[in-house]
Amino acid sequence: MWMGQSSVDFIMAGCKLLDEGNVQSFLDNTDIVLTDCDGVLWRGNQVIPGAQETIEKLRKLGKKVLFVTNNSTKTRAEYVTKCASLGFPASEDEIISSSYVTAHYLKYIVKYTGKVYTVGPQGLAQELNAVGIPNFGTGPDVAENWKFEDYTTLPLDPEVNCVVVGFDKDFSYVKLCRATAYLRDKGCLFVATNTDTGLPVNGRFIPGTGTIVAAVSEAAERRPDIICGKPHLPIFDTVLKLHNVDPKRCIMIGDRLNTDIELAHNCGLGAALLVLTGCATLEEVRQKQSSNSIADQRLVPNFYLPSLAQLGTLIDSLK
Repeated sequence: MWMGQSSVDFIMAGCKLLDEGNVQSFLDNTDIVLTDCDGVLWRGNQVIPGAQETIEKLRKLGKKVLFVTNNSTKTRAEYVTKCASLGFPASEDEIISSSYVTAHYLKYIVKYTGKVYTVGPQGLAQELNAVGIPNFGTGPDVAENWKFEDYTTLPLDPEVNCVVVGFDKDFSYVKLCRATAYLRDKGCLFVATNTDTGLPVNGRFIPGTGTIVAAVSEAAERRPDIICGKPHLPIFDTVLKLHNVDPKRCIMIGDRLNTDIELAHNCGLGAALLVLTGCATLEEVRQKQSSNSIADQRLVPNFYLPSLAQLGTLIDSLK
């Protein structure tokens, strides 16, 4: 199952503080810890205090830790390097990124055999290359001194029957025109790595992949056929394929409501834990919690903590 809502019955979450009274049950019911990265473990290249120690403590308890990210700019190998440099040693199998999931989906689920036009980063292109899917489009593609009609005669590769859109700092009007030309053919598959609208950085809001996907979607007058990243099912289906886990024995730790927390509910995970070191605030959670909308309730975590460091402290309290 790759799109839409999970068939798992939805139970409203309570958003309780994780504390000494409930942490033992929380840990006893957990085998697999899925954790977001930026905003939970680090911010940019700065480790969030206490995160390293908590991950180590979880592993010493026998919990398997998987790093689940919507960032499509890096390959899994590059994420292994970054994790190690910041004190979070990991193997490639423990990295679940939207770029890898996209390549995995096209190769093994769709069994796509043509070329891909990629509006996205090198990391995405390299993951596609790794599974043998030819692709092009990464990097700058701009036009200078073009007339309007020049955009209507852009050459198109007849072997392309799929457009993949990820984060692209080189996004341009030329790329938008190429993607639109391919996608106006309704038989052309439209895949998005993720649809995060953006994130706050140094007091400013930086547009994310979702803004680029929205531009292509509006121009092509169609929505993506599949969205691979959180909170959509393909990313957890990839976890299931790689690790054969029981969803009810998994928890998701994250800092965003509409990606991390919603993923936990969509996929029927055992619990969702929000940490307040990234995007979401407790005030936002309480607003969602007071809503009668099921869509809003899917954004409410089961538990919250000020930061991941407090989970490490709670683990120590059990000794």
